[in-house]
Order: sequence, then C-alpha cells, then structure tokens
Amino acid sequence: MFKNKSKSGKNNICGEKIYCLRKQQTPKMSQRILAEKIQLKGLDVDKNAIQRIESGERFVTDIEIKILAEIFNTSVDNLLK
Repeated sequence: MFKNKSKSGKNNICGEKIYCLRKQQTPKMSQRILAEKIQLKGLDVDKNAIQRIESGERFVTDIEIKILAEIFNTSVDNLLK
C-alpha cells in the first residue's frame, strides 16, 4: 500500500524547519504574520494553515515551499533537509 507520509508519520518534512526559521526571525515572527507574508505573495494561507504545516498535519505544495524559501531567504533544499 502506498503511503503519503514521512517516516515520522507527518504529512510534510519541512514543517519543523519552517517553525525554527520563523522563531529565529528578529523580531520573532508570529504564524499570523507569516500567513500575511504568504498572502502578499498571492497565496491564500491563514494562521491555522501555518500551524498545521508546522505540526506536520498538512501537506505543503511546491508553490508554498518556493514562497516560504523566498520569505526566509533560504533555499528550497534547506527547507527539505
């Protein structure tokens, strides 16, 4: 049977990295502010979606990963490590 989850049982492998990058911002970036930054890039994402991404409950699209990499000034590879 095909599985759509990582070895840890989460629906994405970038959520923990996104959480760490968000917390490293000065001043610290809230989930709401991150959602607003993503919305400014043209995607409809709210604070609840950010929470679900960070906890691994939600899949992350390639477009979202690309935009998150731009927001955090990092590479897509770094988000997926």
